[in-house]
Amino acid sequence: MTATINRAVAAVSKVVLGKEEQIRLAVACMLARGHLLIEDLPGMGKTTLAHALARVFSLDYRRVQFTSDMLPADILGVSIYDPESQQFQLRHGPVFTQLLLADEINRATPKAQGALLEAMEERQVTLEGVSRPLPEPFFVIATQNPITQAGTFPLPESQLDRFLMRISLGYPSAETELALLASGDRRDQVLQMETQISTAELMQQMARVNKIHASADLVDYVQRLLAHSRDSGLFVVGLSPRAGLGLLRAARAWALLDGRDYVSPEDVQVVLGPVTGHRLQASAGGTSAASTQQLLEAVPVVRRR
Repeated sequence: MTATINRAVAAVSKVVLGKEEQIRLAVACMLARGHLLIEDLPGMGKTTLAHALARVFSLDYRRVQFTSDMLPADILGVSIYDPESQQFQLRHGPVFTQLLLADEINRATPKAQGALLEAMEERQVTLEGVSRPLPEPFFVIATQNPITQAGTFPLPESQLDRFLMRISLGYPSAETELALLASGDRRDQVLQMETQISTAELMQQMARVNKIHASADLVDYVQRLLAHSRDSGLFVVGLSPRAGLGLLRAARAWALLDGRDYVSPEDVQVVLGPVTGHRLQASAGGTSAASTQQLLEAVPVVRRR
């Protein structure tokens, strides 16, 4: 079954060129039942990646373009009066799907951004006082433009913490860009993609993630990473226990993609940046990549005796 997932990754890599590591991270995020934030400039392939994942994993897909005048009802749904029945009928919003692309989420106001909080955490939404479950699986991919661009609202920490990972696609290499320019419209290629794995099979793999073995020493390594982020003074705020649980889930999913039934320290190190980069802010400034590197260099894999 791992081979089937890797075939799905390979299929997406034929459309989103030169970004296999980011694609694998996105799939690992999905397998770990997390949500993914992609931060990048417009036109880098963020929407293409989301749509391609929905196609190869046979997921119901909806896209919402976030704007400054968006209301929570535009995402969750609203009751509309039906003159014939003389009753209000609930119209589900686009959140009732399996893969939701929240495009340019930071162009909406915090009120609209907050409409996704319950959905992302509880996989349900409350409408008219009634909790309504969302389809399974439920996976949010949100894209955001750099905060320096006009018309953006920064995501609050509580919203950022709902995303298991944050990645960036970045500019392609010259060779990849030449292939991109020569191969035509990506949207047409996405529409021609074939399903590689059924939704039922995907759910089985999600269940397998929790069974990937993490040894006591491995868990101790993760805890020491968390503790150092809090006690070293290098960061404004350290990592929370929820971040630690997410780090372990992501590492298990990465091990599954690699065809193993146990987690290695290298798995933790691969996913550390995407899982912690949007949660850590260095006290002296600097990039999230530099913050991650500081953690890795400061905390040994094996506890010093």
